[in-house]
Amino acid sequence: MSWEKEVEDIRRREALAENMGGMEKVARQHGQGKLDARERIRRLLDTDSFREIGKIAGRGSYDDTGELTDFAASNFIFGRGRIDGRPVVATADDFTVRGGAADAALHRKFVQAEKMAHEMRLPLIRMIDGTGGGGSVKSLEDMGFTYVPVTPGWEDIVTNLETVPVVALALGPTAGMGAARTVASHYSIMVKGLSQLFAAGPVVAAQIGEALSKEELGGSEIHTRNGVVDEEVASEDEAFAVARRFLSYLPPSVDRLAERTVSSDPVERREEKLLSIVPRDEKQVYSMRAVMTAVFDQHSVFEMGKRWGRAAITAFARLDGWPVAVLASDPTYLGGSWEALTSQKVKRFVELAERFRLPVVHLVDNPGFMIGLEAERTGTIRYGVEAMNAVYKARIPWTSVIIRRAYGIAGSAMSNGERFQYRFAWPSGDWGSLPIAGGLEAAYKSEIAASADPAAKLAEIKARLDAVTSPFRTAEKFNVEDIIDPRDTRPLLCEFADLAWRRLGA
Repeated sequence: MSWEKEVEDIRRREALAENMGGMEKVARQHGQGKLDARERIRRLLDTDSFREIGKIAGRGSYDDTGELTDFAASNFIFGRGRIDGRPVVATADDFTVRGGAADAALHRKFVQAEKMAHEMRLPLIRMIDGTGGGGSVKSLEDMGFTYVPVTPGWEDIVTNLETVPVVALALGPTAGMGAARTVASHYSIMVKGLSQLFAAGPVVAAQIGEALSKEELGGSEIHTRNGVVDEEVASEDEAFAVARRFLSYLPPSVDRLAERTVSSDPVERREEKLLSIVPRDEKQVYSMRAVMTAVFDQHSVFEMGKRWGRAAITAFARLDGWPVAVLASDPTYLGGSWEALTSQKVKRFVELAERFRLPVVHLVDNPGFMIGLEAERTGTIRYGVEAMNAVYKARIPWTSVIIRRAYGIAGSAMSNGERFQYRFAWPSGDWGSLPIAGGLEAAYKSEIAASADPAAKLAEIKARLDAVTSPFRTAEKFNVEDIIDPRDTRPLLCEFADLAWRRLGA
């Protein structure tokens, strides 16, 4: 006697699960310009690599004889798959089943997906579309009681942040628990015009007198500029592409090391433009991203968080195929000064690099913490010190290249000053406790005032100080280790990457 009947029942239930919320609701999902959950998984993962777990979990309806008459699938799909050949855990909310609400979900599926990631040491991708929270107000009447809030599986979410790369894609309106799951990640993505994120949606916000659309309340324009979400993209397919690329720089877990790739970019490549890229006029700016393009492996720079904390650039890149975390000043925004958001961004990125053991390359042009009333109101010094603490706590290999300015406490956060300084400076290097221009007139006020020609006296004093502040004077005292030809930056950084990864054990 075989079990053919039961196997047929499995296949029937699997086919019913493929229907998701039914043809009408799936069509409505597509009509809103959104992919359905199963199509999202197919496009994210390597072809035919998905192995679903718990596909036939849901709610069955039965006749008087116990025969299955209908089946409502769970609104949470998960399983194992591959990205570029590497195993991952992939999850997707199915908005076609009760809008992704928790009262249509099986909590154990969600918890098991999170557990699988950290127990099997696999990267986790969450595709979030819906609330995913405690259900609707109407569901309370069906339950017959209310409950003290609890979030099943949140401990596993915290554990995942400490053990495996976590990527979250907000692919529709995400409120409450859905929003929390998006933010509880190492890299988060929103689709412009398609995704919104909020603690509570417009209907609830209206109760406090704020009549706003979903986009006005929580669109990507807001959250990719306040630091809540890392990336804004134009389409779901672009979201899948950047998620895959982000993971390509990281190891599968904290127990492993990231992988080196084959590079065709010569280690000894020297870019002529670097010799003149920094203007002699200190008031003129230049493109730090152009510097990055010149020194890292071609086409390897992957920036994250570009729209927030803009005085610092945070990115992954490769040097002779070795992955590195890149922290760089952006002199085109606030002159590169760290304000509150930038400091929070630096802290988060350094902690990410430390957790997954990626060597850091810091390209420095930092005139200090931002000053003024707004800087004080936003707590710049507190967040700046927290960023500095993260730098000092890091134990990963670290190199700094002083491109231009390094002033004050923020300038000293270029690296942990108590460790060995694997550091280079360009001839354009300019450093100190504060910029000379900021204190020159005050320090020499009486001498300038007593002069027959105050402007000429000021120019004379400035010329004297320019000689004293020459980076070569600092190098004579071995207060900076090496001043280099800017064109030698790439070869020297490739050498650092090789030594750093030997140190890490690769």
